[in-house]
Amino acid sequence: VQLQASGGGFVQAGGSLRLSCAASGGSFSRYHMGWFRQAPGKEREFVARISGISGNSYYVDSVKGRFTMSRDNAKNTAYLQMNSLKPEDTAVYYCAAASLVPASREKDYDYWGQGTLVTVSS
Repeated sequence: VQLQASGGGFVQAGGSLRLSCAASGGSFSRYHMGWFRQAPGKEREFVARISGISGNSYYVDSVKGRFTMSRDNAKNTAYLQMNSLKPEDTAVYYCAAASLVPASREKDYDYWGQGTLVTVSS
């Protein structure tokens, strides 16, 4: 499976962005999808995930109520709608696909996209 993340950019605090993760080369609906991010000087961290079948989503506490993850299996694409953005959301955002279970750990993901940069100014 190849993953292509897009939609990053520069936005002022309080603004919104929608990230997309387009998948190719596999049966997209079978994969559990996740978003991670890596801020400058920090380790990569889990942000959100969505299961392949049920579509249930889960978020890290710091983005709950502001970010929404969704997927369109017909388009082989996962999304991350980010609202009320804060400067601390500045990071490179990565999408990933897991074959076995919905997961929050990097090691449970089998495929990774290249990352898209989100910069939030104060």
